[in-house]
Amino acid sequence: MLSLIGNIIWFVFGGVFLALGWFLAGCLMAVSIIGLPWARSAFVIAGFALVPFGKTMVRRDLVTGQRDIGTSGWGFLGNVLWFLFAGWWLCLGHVVSALGCFVTIIGIPWGWQHLKLAAITLAPIGMTVVDSDRVEVRIN
Repeated sequence: MLSLIGNIIWFVFGGVFLALGWFLAGCLMAVSIIGLPWARSAFVIAGFALVPFGKTMVRRDLVTGQRDIGTSGWGFLGNVLWFLFAGWWLCLGHVVSALGCFVTIIGIPWGWQHLKLAAITLAPIGMTVVDSDRVEVRIN
């Protein structure tokens, strides 16, 4: 119930614009064939930015049980390129937004959501969104 309330408040006070920005970025990346891997990541982040409460990002191969191009060496290379050209400043933007939210006590939960988004903007290729209660910690 708290996740629902948090997502509604997030949506009304800017989450919809953040998600639309990521969606637009994904559309622009999809215009060229070269940008398709990054476009998929932008669309995943757009969905995450729309309703981040109760969600988390994990590696896709941990969810599906099999590796794919995004979780292979090509995905690593894509993440390096993403980080160099976009990831670090997108992360910085979310960190600054988080700090703005942390100024007030009531903004702390929204600041944490910006920090989750900051973390995923560093290297999003090969990641997927799952419910937080689906995440299991396995110790081998």
